[in-house]
Amino acid sequence: MLHLPIFLDNNSTTRVDDKVLETMLPYFSEYYGNAASKSHSFGWEAAEAVKYAREQIAQLINAEPNEIIFTSGATESDNLALKGIVEKYASKGNHIITVESEHKAVLDTCAHIEKSGGEITYLKVDSEGFISLTELENAIRTNTILIATMYANNETGIIQPIKKMSAIAKKHGIIFFSDATQAVGKIPVNVMEDGIDLMAFSAHKIYGPKGVGALFIRRKNPRVNLTPQIDGGAHERGFRSGTLNVPAIVGFGKAAELCRLQMKEESKRLAELRDYLESELLQIPRTKINGSVQNRIPNTSNLSFKNSQGTQLISALSKNIAVSSGSACTSADLAPSHVLKAMGLEDELALSSIRFSLGRFTTQEEIDYTVSSITNILKKS
Repeated sequence: MLHLPIFLDNNSTTRVDDKVLETMLPYFSEYYGNAASKSHSFGWEAAEAVKYAREQIAQLINAEPNEIIFTSGATESDNLALKGIVEKYASKGNHIITVESEHKAVLDTCAHIEKSGGEITYLKVDSEGFISLTELENAIRTNTILIATMYANNETGIIQPIKKMSAIAKKHGIIFFSDATQAVGKIPVNVMEDGIDLMAFSAHKIYGPKGVGALFIRRKNPRVNLTPQIDGGAHERGFRSGTLNVPAIVGFGKAAELCRLQMKEESKRLAELRDYLESELLQIPRTKINGSVQNRIPNTSNLSFKNSQGTQLISALSKNIAVSSGSACTSADLAPSHVLKAMGLEDELALSSIRFSLGRFTTQEEIDYTVSSITNILKKS
């Protein structure tokens, strides 16, 4: 049975899975100790819960548990990675290579670093959103200390050639960082096989709670070090001080476990639903897919409806269907998506684009309703 409203904005956030919530609840009222309290059972219970969650999260990305540092979310993880590297490796250089279509959490942090004297190269992308590996290698200088790129784009879902990029970084002895917020939990991410040295991700994108994220920091081959950005207590191996949010971390761990166990089946189902959505909507004249059709995460579709204002279409849908015109972090901005602009779309086409991001709780009935609603609105316009 169809229930309204419908949520198709899962790249902005996800509903907390019932199993995740059930796992979290005791840590608000029964096991409420501070994980840093070493002198009594309340603290021991909390510390043990954090340890187990760290193991669950590490298993999802094939890392060691002590390589997982908890933060308040991917934005903080991005800041810690970028600013922490710039400060720690200042004696080696001050040049970072990133990509024009990165999330604002990376781009704005890079802008801050530039104002502080750092040097940033912004790689262009092609019409599908991919970088040129040749341009990446040509951008490397003697003072390059970091290459930073998203694993999967939050607006189009396209997956960058991470292994090839990290291989170039390793060849030149440069640290490789990836914001993998949209990839972790949706597709297999293996930090060892992918050659990733630093990686940011977040719980609320994978059916966990908001306000908790992680930064993977490689401990060997190479051992990566960072200058902390939050001081006061030397928590999290000294990388990120502050009392740990135990209930959220417990939820993050459970969410990671569920994704690991359900990923193959869930990805197949979501890809089928997304492909069906696209096949139906592409029958509307002047509709096209933005980005790669083949190399993308399974839940995401970015479509442009030429000659129709995307903001007006979203407004018409908003009562019963939640979609977006881009990143949740820039949804209040009526300017064209910087991601689509970087891919070469003209303002008019970029403004007529909508991102559909499906999730664990999306049903066939919801997709049918969405197709029907959009078709009817565009017929009247």
